[in-house]
Amino acid sequence: MQIGIIGCGNMGGGMANTLTQKGKKLLCFDSSLVTLEKMKKIGCKVTNSPSDLAQKCDLIILSLPTAKIVSNLMEVISPDIKSGTIIVDTSTSEPDTTKALSEIAKQAHYHFIDGPVSGGPVAANSGTMTMLLGGDKNVIKSIQPTLDLITLKTVIVGPSGAGHAAKIANNMLCAANLVLVSEVVKLGNACGISPEDLLNGINAGSGRSGVSEVNFPKWILNEGYNSGFTMGLMRKDVKLGLELTNKYGVTTPAFDTIASIWEESNNSLPDNKDFNEIYKMSNKND
Repeated sequence: MQIGIIGCGNMGGGMANTLTQKGKKLLCFDSSLVTLEKMKKIGCKVTNSPSDLAQKCDLIILSLPTAKIVSNLMEVISPDIKSGTIIVDTSTSEPDTTKALSEIAKQAHYHFIDGPVSGGPVAANSGTMTMLLGGDKNVIKSIQPTLDLITLKTVIVGPSGAGHAAKIANNMLCAANLVLVSEVVKLGNACGISPEDLLNGINAGSGRSGVSEVNFPKWILNEGYNSGFTMGLMRKDVKLGLELTNKYGVTTPAFDTIASIWEESNNSLPDNKDFNEIYKMSNKND
């Protein structure tokens, strides 16, 4: 099976690095020539044309910024995709876009699977990502050995579009937990409890989360703020969450409040800042 990766930035490049280290031969495309040079250095073959990649690959992994970019790319490469090819979209995309692309794929005799990932660049480079999958279970099972090389955990959450819906839900909770844990750390300080001691207590109880267990010790308390995931990307995901709740008429007053905090952060935290720096919003007046 010839594997191709389209989009070789922080996440796609990390997946390429992991697969290459584990003995897979890759063909890569990225719109940045500088990025393609990086892919060459880690042992990947590269191409300047996504259509050329589509013609040569049996499994194509997409790692792109937005649903619109995914949709535009698929429009370009669809005529060149071989029958039976499997496309795995690891981007945080929109469920409706994914459903439409999956239907187009069926008509053209290839497969479009949604497989958004969590864990950031560190996990992409170490093969420890979590992937939420939507689509035909038999198709997913056929590529499971490859997915196992780049993930620590894969979960099939439903049909086409379900993976991206679940990823949006996950990121809604991550956005909320970053704000909430920041506020309880502020409360702990007022009570004379160090952040480290407070989080040790929380992580031993029912209030723990990925944010309290990972984000705070790894990127916030040490003021590293170098997770590789930006404020702009999380603001985009918060917006996707709001759009999804509005589409289905689900009222989310608590999340609406959280979303307003992320929107307000625009005034002091530019899009290129690390998303964990939202912590500073709760502590800016301390």
